[in-house]
Amino acid sequence: MALAFDEFGRPFILIKQQDEKGRLRGLDAQKANISAGKAVARILRTSLGPKGMDKMLQSPDGDVTITNDGATILEQMDVDNQIAKLMVELSQSQDYEIGDGTTGVVVMAGALLEQAEHLLERGIHPIRVAEGYEMASRIAVEHLEHISQKFEFGLDNIESLVQTCMTTLNSKIVNRCKRSLAEIAVKAVLAVADLERKDVNLDLIKIEGKVAGKLEDTELIYGITVDKEMSHPQMPKQIEDAKIAILTCPFEPPKPKTKHKVDIDTVEKFETLRLQEQKYFDDMVQKCKDVGATLVICQWGFDDEANHLLMNRNLPAVRWVGGVELELIAIATGGRIVPRFQELTPEKLGKAGLVREKAFGTTKDRMLYIEHCANSRAVTIFIRGGNKMMIEETKRSMHDALCVARNLIHNNSIVYGGGSAEISCSIAVEAAADKYPGVEQYAIRAFADALDCIPMALAENSGLQPIETLSAVKSQQIKENNSYCGIDCNDTGTNDMREQNVFETLIGKKQQILLATQVVKMILKIDDVISPFDY
Repeated sequence: MALAFDEFGRPFILIKQQDEKGRLRGLDAQKANISAGKAVARILRTSLGPKGMDKMLQSPDGDVTITNDGATILEQMDVDNQIAKLMVELSQSQDYEIGDGTTGVVVMAGALLEQAEHLLERGIHPIRVAEGYEMASRIAVEHLEHISQKFEFGLDNIESLVQTCMTTLNSKIVNRCKRSLAEIAVKAVLAVADLERKDVNLDLIKIEGKVAGKLEDTELIYGITVDKEMSHPQMPKQIEDAKIAILTCPFEPPKPKTKHKVDIDTVEKFETLRLQEQKYFDDMVQKCKDVGATLVICQWGFDDEANHLLMNRNLPAVRWVGGVELELIAIATGGRIVPRFQELTPEKLGKAGLVREKAFGTTKDRMLYIEHCANSRAVTIFIRGGNKMMIEETKRSMHDALCVARNLIHNNSIVYGGGSAEISCSIAVEAAADKYPGVEQYAIRAFADALDCIPMALAENSGLQPIETLSAVKSQQIKENNSYCGIDCNDTGTNDMREQNVFETLIGKKQQILLATQVVKMILKIDDVISPFDY
């Protein structure tokens, strides 16, 4: 792009390869951007809440995903429009930071864009709209902190954590087992949490899944599961008080780094070579026995001769264990990963109370359980389900529940769900708008209307009359000065969210409002779109 001037000194813009590019300016550009953002929000709107619908997405190679997780839906969609891509990134940033509320944040952004469109049509400048939204978001966040409540929890008192995780799982496909899954998520997080520093490392929680069985069979293992079996069928299937040698060196004779060739022209030479190889294997196995190892876990494979020798020497072994699993085993058992046999010492062995091999159903599937570890700060959530899609969706749901439990350990403030927090913020923002005399007042009122979009979507998805339900709840909140009234999505007979035990984390809700406002401000500030033509 270049700037030029005509003979009267008036500027005009030259665009490189202008005939191959399209250009939208001013209100047209803003309207095109807003409609792209609204289109993405409309897709996710029906997935919001406990009665939200699921989406089926088919990838180009035929893989099918069924989910109602906002971040997953947008990630799997093939989006070309740049503004729509911003909405995808918005959902992902909510997922990375909070882990939950990925659908709500996009619906919120879509509602803000819709309200902004009405204001732009009335001739209000987009910058004034953006500034009004910024003021309104600050009012909403302050009000959220005002209506939030703190709760206490500990290793013995986990009920409030479980209730909050159940709210997250309520909108998932796994909601029939929400109580047991929420308890598993909370226990897993507390097992790896450092409560003094309020820190949780989710990398120490491994989520494994196996098709077959039912969802109710999902269990929490205080240890590690490895999708492997003992290298020899006659090795013992259960080892108590195991001392584990964790190796990244293979059970095979060393190979020279340079190119080499061995000439064997007599039987004696071949016999010598075979005996030498056997001696290598013998020495390796003996080194493991000498340090007191009762189980060997190796990153690499080993041939039949080494396998036979290990079995004869009564040293159970597992081969082809991946690097990530090896690290988790080392963390859980308190062992060290050993790269050479010469460095193997008794202090580097990991310790586990029980190592057992478990078979599943009538199939030949077997897994190794390493339990009662010296350092139980690494745990595994083992999911069962009827099919692969069910297991994948349960993994995503468990990830959301784990993130919620982690957020509550970081900051134990909650707000009530069911749209009650949004309605309360909407009332507060509407009331505060009168204090602003400028044009921003219109944008602040529009922000309040956009906040009502979340409870309206919840009511719509639950099969209720959206406007009637929202009006009733809003008037009840104003009349009783009660910020806990929300949409009764599950038809329990009460819209008091305290009685229904519907909680959401304060930091998740604040993040939703702030992120949605940021993205909408960015979209409103774009007034010129230059894009290549599609041929």
